[in-house]
Amino acid sequence: MTKTLRALLVSIGVLSATSTLCAASLTHNNGIVYCVNGEINTFNPQLASGGVIIDTLSAQLYDRLLDVDPYTFRLVPALAESWEVKDDGATFIFHLRPQVAFQHTPWFTPTRTMNADDVVFSFTRMFDKTNVWHQVNGGHYPYFDSLQFADSVQSVTKLDSRTVEFKLVHPDASFLWHLATHYAPILSAEYAQQLSLDHHQERLDRQPVGTGPYQLSEYRSGQFIRLQRNPYYWKGVPRLRQIVIDLGAGGTGRLSKLLTGECDVLAYPAASQLTILRDDPRLRMMLRPGMNMAFLAFNTRKPPLDNIDVRRALALAINNERLMASIYYGTAETAASVLPRASWAYDNEAKVTEYNPDKAEKILESLHINDLHLKMLVPVASEPWNPSPLKTAELIQADLGRIGVHVDIQPIEGRFQENQLMAMNNDLTLAGWSTDSNDPDSFFRPLLSCAAMNSGTNYAHWCDEHFDDTLHLALLSQQLSGRIDYYRQAQQILADQLPLLPLASPLRLQAYRYDIKGLVFSPFGDSSFAGVYRDDANEEAP
Repeated sequence: MTKTLRALLVSIGVLSATSTLCAASLTHNNGIVYCVNGEINTFNPQLASGGVIIDTLSAQLYDRLLDVDPYTFRLVPALAESWEVKDDGATFIFHLRPQVAFQHTPWFTPTRTMNADDVVFSFTRMFDKTNVWHQVNGGHYPYFDSLQFADSVQSVTKLDSRTVEFKLVHPDASFLWHLATHYAPILSAEYAQQLSLDHHQERLDRQPVGTGPYQLSEYRSGQFIRLQRNPYYWKGVPRLRQIVIDLGAGGTGRLSKLLTGECDVLAYPAASQLTILRDDPRLRMMLRPGMNMAFLAFNTRKPPLDNIDVRRALALAINNERLMASIYYGTAETAASVLPRASWAYDNEAKVTEYNPDKAEKILESLHINDLHLKMLVPVASEPWNPSPLKTAELIQADLGRIGVHVDIQPIEGRFQENQLMAMNNDLTLAGWSTDSNDPDSFFRPLLSCAAMNSGTNYAHWCDEHFDDTLHLALLSQQLSGRIDYYRQAQQILADQLPLLPLASPLRLQAYRYDIKGLVFSPFGDSSFAGVYRDDANEEAP
């Protein structure tokens, strides 16, 4: 560990004496332990393409201009208390909520409340490539880069202290939905200015300051993140003093912690554990349809997978029904489209790829392809879209082996997982996508647009101008029926070209101890823990 990194970690409490204590023992009476398997490489969702920072932390540390109601799936006010849409969807004006305080942390004490300067800073940092903050910590904003927002947002302007105007180059019917995702937090411009004066701009993404219900207290890499409540939270003081995000155990280890009470909430339990969870009177379960999708991506830039017929043969060889039975245990449906059925643009006429290994063998024989060896990259951690990625990979490996295709599974984990998944020398990537937006554009462009090849989220390395043009026309349409027609065309293009094979559209699962109350389980990702409490503990006064 370098002296610089050690100093930075000490400054946010990572190496404090309490780090060696059991996280659960410190929180039973005044907090909860949330167990999830994963790594983080930033505390700023702008720089992430998924994982714990998006699924869990963002809703605790930050707020966005807009939010999505987890029950009605409608856009609702958040830091923007109202908004206007003008110029047929090319201009958006947001009226900001007054008296919203930023977090007071050991590394920053705000002197003012949130205003238009913070909104302008948060978005120009991502969209304006000439902005002095754009290149800090790499200059990559995977989600918005995949949407080409740097080219489509003409300006972000402060009209007054509580009013911000976004002008787009072209109308975009999905724009509001993208601003409601966890990838669009509002940061503190005052904090950024302080870091600039101190010549420590890199800390903006490592020592977070937001307006959310909880703020960072302690982080121990690979073990846990401790959050403490924000007493200035604009919706009211959170009910729990602290939240511990336990990163230290995967698989059955997390289940054991839930059963023994070391964990209060278990994110993404394996479907094979459902019987245990349901039969234990000390536990409760939540299941909801999710905006997520598991898929197998083919590297379309690498022979022989650049041949559509080869991709079709591999798809025919995979027994998806067996995946449903062995991985999801009735908690998912076989996917027929990149979009989950919960999406309003889902094509009900879409067909699941048939399982026909004999036909697959004949296709490969006709192409004179034999003794094919492929490398498949597989993330280790359980995800909303797949509770057991390695087991899934082994089943696919066995299926392809039956038609003479040899698959070398390469497990990947750690904070550089995203870069590894985009490696050009791989053949197959077992992956998935989860979004906190109800707009289909949040699936199509981040996963499969040409721009997403550069942003690091297009694992198929696939670029089709006709597909991109179809998505663009969908954004220009202000009529829902028109957008649905274009998205059906997009789904047909994907079915014909098969850059990736949709595998499963799973339910979101969450298990928790009987005494935990107030959890809100959203199909779009984890919601704020501000209203969560333990009913057998005496809450401490703020």
